[in-house]
Amino acid sequence: MRIVVTGSAGFIASNFVYYYLDVHPDDELIGFDALTYAGNIKTIESALQNKRFTFIKGDITDKNAVDDLFRRKTPDVIINFAAESHVDRSISDPEIFIKSNVLGTQVLLNAAKEYGVEKYVQISTDEVYGTLGETGYFTETTPLQPNSPYSASKASADLVVRAYYETFNLPVNITRCSNNYGPYQFPEKLIPLMISNALEDKKLPIYGDGKNIRDWLHVYDHCTAIDLVLHDGKLGEVYNIGGHNERQNIQIVKLILEALGKDESLIEFVDDRLGHDRRYAIDSTKIRENLGWEPKYTFETGIKETIQWYLDNPDWMGQVKSGEYQEYYKKMYLK
Repeated sequence: MRIVVTGSAGFIASNFVYYYLDVHPDDELIGFDALTYAGNIKTIESALQNKRFTFIKGDITDKNAVDDLFRRKTPDVIINFAAESHVDRSISDPEIFIKSNVLGTQVLLNAAKEYGVEKYVQISTDEVYGTLGETGYFTETTPLQPNSPYSASKASADLVVRAYYETFNLPVNITRCSNNYGPYQFPEKLIPLMISNALEDKKLPIYGDGKNIRDWLHVYDHCTAIDLVLHDGKLGEVYNIGGHNERQNIQIVKLILEALGKDESLIEFVDDRLGHDRRYAIDSTKIRENLGWEPKYTFETGIKETIQWYLDNPDWMGQVKSGEYQEYYKKMYLK
């Protein structure tokens, strides 16, 4: 089987590339990535040594580039990880999120329809459901109520995917995951940002009161779930993927500081993000019962491994934090 993995130099997709090459020795992967700020070719350096992995630089919003990809490689499957994914950036520049996440998805869907792929898998997010109170969980039937430009763009893309299934009988699945963590995550996100700042004895900026709750999912467990959906998912279905590891942001930060032997005086509370959702939590019953998925990692084990990975890979962190990231950090946190 020949699979196109869009956004392959980003966080979740690169982890999927490494996972999939390891467990499916007969399949071929084609990475497709525009290599914007969060996509770094160094992330997939090792994968490039594998003869079953090919990388092509390209933008999913570029119809000609996508058509050329499909014509040359004739893929059997498309897994669309490519997305602008940081909520903060979507607030400061919503347009690029609509272009990449909605229009880019439509370009891929159209190519998948024209070239007759066996399956198209859309990687989405629990943020499309909006926010929860103190109790309850998102299920696959929870109404879509996105509250940020990012989540609105992802919800829009999900609906376009659904439309291609209903209208054109395109074989599709949609997965919606909770907050991921693990190796190769760009340091605009909470866990790698806190690790990076703590190691440099910089202030750790925490939005609001720090009590926003997220359900944390190790990226490896996310990859195993996507693998199951790809091979066994019922066409047209949505599958929620969550780790059942709810933690307040402030709990995460204090845990990281303790693991690194740093003082809590580094914590600095900053003005809350506009439209900041209070709590996310996913009910993964459907994928567990229907596809037999079970996560490998507890949060305690996963976060220890993740912190150690960043300690062991300072060169990777240093490279991705150069250039545009420095200007972004100043804009967001040094006001």
